[in-house]
Amino acid sequence: MSKPARKKALRGRAGRMKGGRGSGRASTGQVRLWGRHAVEAALLNPDRQHRKLWATREGVASLDGELPPDFPVEYADAADLARLVARDAPHQGLVLECAQLDDVFLGDVIRDAEGAPIVVLDQVTDPHNLGAILRSAAAFGAAGIVTQDRHAPPESGVVAKSASGALESVPWVRVVNLARALEELAEAGYWRIGLTGHTETVLADALPAGPTALVLGAEGEGMRQNIEAHCDALARLPISDRIESLNVSNAAAVALYAIAAR
Repeated sequence: MSKPARKKALRGRAGRMKGGRGSGRASTGQVRLWGRHAVEAALLNPDRQHRKLWATREGVASLDGELPPDFPVEYADAADLARLVARDAPHQGLVLECAQLDDVFLGDVIRDAEGAPIVVLDQVTDPHNLGAILRSAAAFGAAGIVTQDRHAPPESGVVAKSASGALESVPWVRVVNLARALEELAEAGYWRIGLTGHTETVLADALPAGPTALVLGAEGEGMRQNIEAHCDALARLPISDRIESLNVSNAAAVALYAIAAR
């Protein structure tokens, strides 16, 4: 899919959902994405293998670009599409089923980072927060995010919708051992800063001149003790005492801005 100068109608096999039925779950090894930004970014991603696009005609008209003539498109009503996605999901007339993204390795992200920050998330399990952090990572030039397989949500339509297209552009590394990943970052010259409210050091005073790995823990619990022990420094955001803390995705956005504005 390419972006032409003018919007063109998407072409594909016109069909209709039979009976308007859907399980709400993707086929094995597939993921369903919805919403214009998430679907358009996935269609533009050459690393995605696409299976099928369900859409209203208005949804198709909202997309930029052109699909191959044989791309499988099935037209449906908005109510029919709602049966293919999570309850009350804002699909905007577009639901795409495609293969999950291939695994990304931390060493490859470090090699391509060129000093850009890397975000490490410890037990951030809310897919909306993860998606929002991916969006901020894209906005402020982070090289990628790192999560632990057992303590993070899987790739999903909720993550993709919250990321507003960033799921396709920000490498997402999933590791078995997060502490080992932090050691690998240190060996590559990254200064690991854990964000916490339990320190007097503000983030601006903890930032190094070189590459930074920003480590954030789950809301409430924060970083686990072992993960905190693998940080080179702990820092806090200088927020007003009128509020106890920020949502983890908001904190990530503020911290990434501070790193970018050094």
